[in-house]
Amino acid sequence: MMRPTDLPATIPVFPLPGALLLPRARLPLHIFEPRYLQMIDDCLKTEHRLIGMVQPRAQAGKDGRTLQTIGCAGRLTQLSETEDGRYMITLAGVSRYRITREISGFTPYLKADVSWDGFERDLGKPEVDEGFDRPAFLDLLSRYFESQHLSTDWDSLRDADEELLLNSLSMLCPFEQEEKQALLEAPSLATRRETVVTLMEIALRGGAGEDKLQ
Repeated sequence: MMRPTDLPATIPVFPLPGALLLPRARLPLHIFEPRYLQMIDDCLKTEHRLIGMVQPRAQAGKDGRTLQTIGCAGRLTQLSETEDGRYMITLAGVSRYRITREISGFTPYLKADVSWDGFERDLGKPEVDEGFDRPAFLDLLSRYFESQHLSTDWDSLRDADEELLLNSLSMLCPFEQEEKQALLEAPSLATRRETVVTLMEIALRGGAGEDKLQ
């Protein structure tokens, strides 16, 4: 477990649309672009082995930035190399961060100065959602999965602790990029659960435009 003082002020960032990482969750990735292969090689040389996942913006913001301000850093915990030189890696979510400055030109991949302030709870124990109604949630989830033609191991979902369940669904469900960003920025597990429920209900109603999450 890391402490806030262990976290670096500058990290490599990996913009990947739709790829959501959350604290205490795990994200498998397939790395094949030369610049990101270099990023992995450089990351392995650092003590912290952190990579910042972040969503690209649909269009540059008023500040000219092409990335969302908030991302989540993961520690490189697993790596295997294929015969043709690609990497299969796993990132373990450590903490969300806020980008203060994008740094380009010194490496083939992007780096950023980041602030970890405001995300101290990410480094603590798993969150608890006191208002979580598992039977009602699983009933909604079953109807959502059926509408999306998805399947899962329901026994595992019934047994999973609430943070693992809600974060895994946030990462794996086919939500839109902006919706995944909203799930990332949720200030608490309860807020994330409420957002997931809203997104599934919207999908079940056919995604009416007036119900779209802003």
